[in-house]
Amino acid sequence: MDAITDGTPRRQRMVLLLLLSATYAVNYIDRQILAILLEPIKRDFNLSDSMLGLLAGPAFALFYATMGVPIAILADRRSRTRIIGFALVCFSVATAACGLVTQFWQLVAARVMTGVGEAGTGPASQSIITDLFPPESRGRAQATYAVGVNLGIMIAFLAGGWLAHRFGWRVAFIAVGLPGLLLAPFFFTRGREPARRDQEAAEDAPSMAECLRFLRGQRSYCWLVVGSGLSAFAGYGVATFVPAFLMRSHGLDTQQVGMIFAIILGVGGGLCTYGSGVMVDWLGRRDVRWYMRVPIVGILLALPFWPLFLLAPNIVVAVLAAIVPLSVSAVYIGPVITTIQMLAPPRMRARAAAIQLFIGNLIGLGLGPQVIGIVSDALAPVYGNDSLRYALLSGVAASFCAMFAYWRASRALAADVARVARA
Repeated sequence: MDAITDGTPRRQRMVLLLLLSATYAVNYIDRQILAILLEPIKRDFNLSDSMLGLLAGPAFALFYATMGVPIAILADRRSRTRIIGFALVCFSVATAACGLVTQFWQLVAARVMTGVGEAGTGPASQSIITDLFPPESRGRAQATYAVGVNLGIMIAFLAGGWLAHRFGWRVAFIAVGLPGLLLAPFFFTRGREPARRDQEAAEDAPSMAECLRFLRGQRSYCWLVVGSGLSAFAGYGVATFVPAFLMRSHGLDTQQVGMIFAIILGVGGGLCTYGSGVMVDWLGRRDVRWYMRVPIVGILLALPFWPLFLLAPNIVVAVLAAIVPLSVSAVYIGPVITTIQMLAPPRMRARAAAIQLFIGNLIGLGLGPQVIGIVSDALAPVYGNDSLRYALLSGVAASFCAMFAYWRASRALAADVARVARA
């Protein structure tokens, strides 16, 4: 039964979509708050950039990516809204606990638990949205959900920068852990589980082995996973260390950095992320390959501005140059999410999303911050505090490879979508 015809009113669908987008925002607040707090944490615990990369990358990403798969299997069979509610409680408590630690290993453990909790939201949310909206409006719906990324980053930078400047980084962690605890009850009381597009999905979902065999045969899915991972490598790696770069190389404080990037990533990024969903809905009706071409356009728009932003000696020039690349840094998310849901049958969608998150986050969130931290430490003897300026270019370089992967995905996309229809 199609969820659009099962009696679910449009208003109720939109309320649930906004709840899911708010969850994504809270998810990113708790995830990205660390970026604005890295410099004070570095000073308090006397850490190297490699250790900061470990904290921001593998400590979070390994468990976030790994736990996403078993939770997605559960989401293909059980109530997705309840899974999201429990996940919110878990990662919100873990984030608040980051502000109570006294040793670095305790902070690492708290970030591990944050990753475990956040693994429960993404695949379940994407599966719900696919059931709520028809194909012709799904790109906009997924982009509305993805705008939560920009909203979350905006709040993380703005609130985190101000709180850290006024009260210290520990208070910032505790404060941003509270919104998720306030949002979680809505998924237990107001978050009605929508009907699945396949009525037997909850009881008769295929095995994980069957799911993997099918997705391995989808060439566009395989290339899409690689492309999104490389985009995440550039996005997460750069976003993690850009605040520290501005503090070290340009002498800004946490409040100034938070204000700058809240505006760029929150307003500019939100408009671009939503616009990418509208664009793929419009262009995708004419040629399905546009679902992968739109991320390529975003990368091409950003590439000329990255070197200017990172190498400019003047802070005004650097900030102006940052507007375009940071605004389009998340435009791939909406098209990628939508395409994944097109490339998997209904009873595999949550797991298809989880597998992409698993591999993509190992590449992007796991390696991005860690590699940039290691490169920065290696360059520090030569460039001193400016080592991050050059290390960040290694993250941007991943975008070149992402374009190739998206192009390869676009070539097989039409045939793979038809294969899902036959399945």
